[in-house]
Amino acid sequence: MENNDEKLKNRQSQVQKEHEKRQKKADKTLHNLVTDIDEHPHDYRTYYDLGAFLVELHNFTQAEELMMKALGLFANQSKKAKEVLTYGLGNVYYAAGEFDKSIEQFNSLSSSDLKSDSYIMLAQSYMGKKDYKKAVVFALTAQGFRRQDPDVNYLLGSSLMALGNFSEAAQFLDTTLKAQPKNGKANFDRGIVAMVLGENFSNYFNKSKKYDEKYFNDGQKRLSDIEKYIQAKQSKK
Repeated sequence: MENNDEKLKNRQSQVQKEHEKRQKKADKTLHNLVTDIDEHPHDYRTYYDLGAFLVELHNFTQAEELMMKALGLFANQSKKAKEVLTYGLGNVYYAAGEFDKSIEQFNSLSSSDLKSDSYIMLAQSYMGKKDYKKAVVFALTAQGFRRQDPDVNYLLGSSLMALGNFSEAAQFLDTTLKAQPKNGKANFDRGIVAMVLGENFSNYFNKSKKYDEKYFNDGQKRLSDIEKYIQAKQSKK
């Protein structure tokens, strides 16, 4: 049988191999995207794709520089190119946590093709700023375009939860879960809402732990805060 030291070494070796495999895949994808720009220098979409991948890699400075360069190249050539690249730049700022800058980019969009996407990103940006009232406004506007979209309904539910409108939040989270019953985040948030409303909540938390254990574990402080809130509320009765 392996002793503990051997088990640890084997585990570390496995983790290292997995990391190297992911790194090779990322390097290959990066190389292909750069080659795509070289081969199609007049196609704005190649710049957008590379910028999006750099965001995935958390290379926000490089992604910003690329998008700014692309906007300089294409801004006066095509309105669609300018809108798509502006949306891409907004995503860079959002991912980097620079919400005021992301809001500025998304607010500047006028294309009907990107309008609903920009409203969703505006809602998420305001969520990032903890301005939940504006987040609800933009999420509701986005829902006008995508009434059954589970992501939009989840965004609405989360925003309403943050404002303390738990009954309304429950409706949107239920709509999300109807479309995505294995959504760990939505199950966890619906569990919190159920706690506040005095409903049975254990099934939601069990599903959350099963489908998104990290979100479930990260949410334990929120869970503790809600329990304290409920206890304080009950003590006043």
